[in-house]
Amino acid sequence: MVDPALVRRRLVAQGLVTRPFATPHDAVAALGAMQGQDLAGVMASIALRLGAADPAAAAREGIDRVVAGFDDGTVVRGYPMRGTVFAVAAEDLRWMTELCAGGPARAQIRRRGQLGLDEEQIARCRALLEEAAGGAARGISRSALFGVWERAGLAPAGGRGYHVLSHLIATGVAAYGPWNGTENDVVLAATWLPEGTSIAERFAGDQDAATAELLLRYVRGHGPATLRDAAWWTKLPLGALRRALPLIAGHLEHAPGSTGEELWWRPGLDEEVAAAGAAVDALHLLPGFDEIVLGYPDRLALVAAEHHDALMPGSNGVFQRAILRRGRIVGTWRRGGRPGRRTLELTGFAPLPQVARREAERAHRTFPHRGE
Repeated sequence: MVDPALVRRRLVAQGLVTRPFATPHDAVAALGAMQGQDLAGVMASIALRLGAADPAAAAREGIDRVVAGFDDGTVVRGYPMRGTVFAVAAEDLRWMTELCAGGPARAQIRRRGQLGLDEEQIARCRALLEEAAGGAARGISRSALFGVWERAGLAPAGGRGYHVLSHLIATGVAAYGPWNGTENDVVLAATWLPEGTSIAERFAGDQDAATAELLLRYVRGHGPATLRDAAWWTKLPLGALRRALPLIAGHLEHAPGSTGEELWWRPGLDEEVAAAGAAVDALHLLPGFDEIVLGYPDRLALVAAEHHDALMPGSNGVFQRAILRRGRIVGTWRRGGRPGRRTLELTGFAPLPQVARREAERAHRTFPHRGE
């Protein structure tokens, strides 16, 4: 059931209302990780949470600030969990990947035979990546890397290149690093990520402590949320999260939710919501894979069941860009026209009032698009 009150609290927790973050690094570190397979989308998602004295400046400068975060090495993309690309703080990628990526990586290996790949080919691809990226200060583009593999007789077509690269990232060999004008270059984790950031080094090998830290990030950046929400997001066993919870429970607030399960959130959140006032009901134009939509297993707090298919047509994992207003998703949007003459196209689940259309036009003018 749609729950606008819950959504308003989550909007504030995620930084979409108050835009409290000074840098892209601060934003991704606070949320723990941000879904990043849609590169333009995650760049916009990060930018939408960055503070700016002038909203128009946020639109002009937000993407540039995200690019700067990739370039200075404070933000990276990787496969820390769920077999999915996320944007994370550079100092978090190694330990989060060690903690969460094992299961998806093993599942990926079981599908390797279908692609005609074996361990010897993976090892050769790794060696070629280390040679190519190791000799470049900023790594190597994905297309250039696939060219290296192609010339070595390791055909990357048919999903093989994607499989090998995602495996090397999910096993801690590589990461997506600086911006090359089109996408993130591939870098070696050993040289691009900060030192001392493995579980052994950062948490003295204590898996429960690492789990507690990730759970704390999730709850503070996504709450109110349940342990089951966190288990779905991380794909860590619920038992592991229950063991970790006592380590951080004193830093959180909680109460039973509508289903009877305990909801957890950061201290002071309700005061933040009250201080935000009418801003919590403002209209938001969201990228397709924003954490306010993808950060929870159940999106029915956001969107009525009869409209869920319009948000994710065919239930194929591809999300449309949502219009969120007054604590619920009321439609979808897209950009039409040509570069330099872009237009906003709105599709409401019900007829949108004129005031909502005017709000959407204002939001579109300040939306942090990448390019035209």
